[in-house]
Amino acid sequence: LKAQNLLQVARKYGSFPIVLETYRECLQDVFDLPALKRILQGMQTRELDVVEVETSSASPFASSLLFDYVATYMYEDDTPPAERRAQALSLDRDLLRELLGQEELRELIDADALAEVESQLRGTPRNADELDDQLRRRGHLIEGEYDAGFAETLLRERRAIRIRLAGNDAVISGLDAGRYRDALGVMPPGGLPEAFLEGGPDSLRRLVLRFAAGRGPFTTAEAEERFGLELEALLHELERADLLVRGELRPGGSEREWCDPEVLRRLRRASLAALRKEVEPAEQAVLGRFLPAWHGIGRRASLREALVPLQGLALPVSLWESEVLPRRVPNYQPAWLDALCASGELVWIGAGLDRVAVYFRDDAPLLGRPGAATSPEGEAAEAIRGALSQSAEFWYPLVEATGLEPEAALPALWELVWAGEVTNDAWTPLRAGRRYATPSTGRIQARPRRFSRTRAAGITATQGRWSLTDKLFAGTPDRRALAELLLERQGIVTRDGVRGEGIPGGYGAVFGELKDLETIGICRRGYFVEGLGGAQFALAGAVERLRELRTEDNPEAVVLAAADPAQPYGAALPWPRRAGARAARVAGAQVVLLGGEAVLFVERGGRTLVPLREPDESWLRPAIEALVAHVRSGPGSTGRPKRLAVERFDGKPVVESDVLPLLVEAGFLAGPRRAVLRP
Repeated sequence: LKAQNLLQVARKYGSFPIVLETYRECLQDVFDLPALKRILQGMQTRELDVVEVETSSASPFASSLLFDYVATYMYEDDTPPAERRAQALSLDRDLLRELLGQEELRELIDADALAEVESQLRGTPRNADELDDQLRRRGHLIEGEYDAGFAETLLRERRAIRIRLAGNDAVISGLDAGRYRDALGVMPPGGLPEAFLEGGPDSLRRLVLRFAAGRGPFTTAEAEERFGLELEALLHELERADLLVRGELRPGGSEREWCDPEVLRRLRRASLAALRKEVEPAEQAVLGRFLPAWHGIGRRASLREALVPLQGLALPVSLWESEVLPRRVPNYQPAWLDALCASGELVWIGAGLDRVAVYFRDDAPLLGRPGAATSPEGEAAEAIRGALSQSAEFWYPLVEATGLEPEAALPALWELVWAGEVTNDAWTPLRAGRRYATPSTGRIQARPRRFSRTRAAGITATQGRWSLTDKLFAGTPDRRALAELLLERQGIVTRDGVRGEGIPGGYGAVFGELKDLETIGICRRGYFVEGLGGAQFALAGAVERLRELRTEDNPEAVVLAAADPAQPYGAALPWPRRAGARAARVAGAQVVLLGGEAVLFVERGGRTLVPLREPDESWLRPAIEALVAHVRSGPGSTGRPKRLAVERFDGKPVVESDVLPLLVEAGFLAGPRRAVLRP
C-alpha cells in the first residue's frame, strides 16, 4: 500500500528518476528495438514477407497479450473524459523522444550539406561594400566574424558603428543603429543621420528574424547568448506566426533547434542533392540481380500478391501460366486463376495477337487500356458488339443473338478480343489449343451412345461468358496510378524500362508524375544504374536492395523466360553485343543470368543455344546446370517442355562443339545430331 501511494505521488512528475528508469528499462532492456528496426528494414527491402495467417485460436504469446490488454482497458470507457484528457496531456513528449532517440530531420539532413549552406549564408566578403551588405543582411558581427580592414573602412565612412553587446565587441550597419537602440538598449554614437536612428516597436522581432535567416538551425540558448536577452517567448511567438520552425534539425545535436523556413528548405534541397551524389551508380549486371529478387522469383507469394504489380502488362498468353505465375507462386494451380476470374475480381484484356494483360477490376479504370490490335470492322464484328452491348452472353446465346454462323462469329469474336474490346469471365478460352475451331467443328469423339455418361469434358475457345470492356475503362486513366504501379513493378524506373513495356505515351507520359512523387517523398530520383540515363526514379527500399546486391561472392545462375518482366535484358538493359540480332524477348525463349549478367540465350523450341559472352567452361558449366534444373523442375501442367533437344550451339552443330561434354555431364544424352535432355 505504501508503494502504491508512493507511485501515485511519483507519477505526477514525468522526470522522477524511478519512473524515468522504468521507461528506460522497458524500452532498452525489455523491448528489442534494434531487432524491430531490422525486421522493418527487411520488410521495406522485401527480404522478408508479411504473411497473414488465420488460426482457430491465438498463439500462446498473443493470448497473454490479449489477456493483458483486456484486463488493462476493460474499464477505460468508464473513466471520465476530463481524466482521460489529463492523462494524455501529462505525457512528456520531449522525455519520450529522449528515451526513444531523436530521429526526426536530424537523421535526414546531411552534415556536409548543412556546413555548405551555413557557409553560403555567412558569405566571404571580398571588399568593404560586400561587408556592408552582409551587416545589413545578417545583423551584428562579433570579432573574428569579419575582416578587420574592411570594417575599419566602413567605420571611417560612418556606414558601420561599433557597439558592445552581450559582453562582446560587435560591428553593426549604421542603418540599424535605431533598431539596436530600441531592441537592446545600445546607445548609438552622436552625429548619425536621423534616418539611421529610426527604430520601432518590432525592432527586436526583426533583428531575431534576421539572425535566423543568416544561419542554420540554432538553439534558444545560442540566440539568447547572441543578444543577451531571454528570447524563448519571442521565438515561440514567431513559431506560431510560421516565421520560424522548430524540431530536431542539426545532425549530431541533442536539443530542439529553431530555423528559418527558407533556410530549412535550402537544407533539405542541399541534403537531397548530397544524397544523390552519395549514391554511386551500380553496374548494369546488378540490375540483373535486383529485378528477379524484386519480383520475388523463387520466393513464396500468393497469386493475388503476384498479380498486383503485373497489372496492365501485355504478355504472351502462353507465358502467363508456363513461366510468369509458376516462378512467383510456388505450386501454382490453374484453378486459382480461374477462381479469381470467376469471382469478377480479376479480368483479362487482349493486347494484340496472342497477348493479354490482367487487371483487378477496381484498378482498371485508373490504369487504362493496354496497347492493342486495330479495332476490327465488318458486319460480324458490329453484330457481336451490338449483342454484347445489351448484356454479357455465353457462346450459344451470343451466336443466336447475332444471327451469324458459328464459323464466322468465332474469328470475329477473337479479333475483338485481341483488340481489347471483348473479354471473358474465365481464363479457359485462352488455354484452348484451337481458338478458331467452334464446338461443332472441333474433333468429335465417337461414342457408342449419344447420352453415355462417359462423355469427356473438353476445353474450347468459346467457354465462359463474353462481355464488352468499355464500361471497365470508363473515365480518364490516372497517370499517377500508372507511375506508382511502375515503381512497384520495376523498383527502379528508367526510360528504356518504360519503353520496353510499351506504355502508351512512353516515358514522357509518366515522367511528370514521377517527379511529383519524388517531391512528396514517395520515390527518389538519381543515377542508380550506370548507362541508363540520369532520369531514374526508385523506391527507397529498392535503392537499398540494389546497394545490397552490388557484391556477390558466388554468382548465382537464374533461368527466366526472355519476355518475363523480371528479366531486364532487351528492355531496361541492352542485350550483350555478342548476341547480335539472335536474342529477343519472344515467347518460348529462355535466358540464363549468371550473377545478373545474361550469358546464355535459349531460342524458342530449345534447339539452339546462343552464348552471350565468349564460351568458357567457367561460366558454361553453372549456366547449363541451371538450365537443366529449370527444365526438370517444371511439371507438365505449367506448359514447360518435357524435353530439350539442342541441335546447334553458337551457330555450329552441337555434336561438333566443345560444349557437348558439358551437356552430357549435366544430364543430356548425346545423339548423332542433337543432345537431348529428358526430365
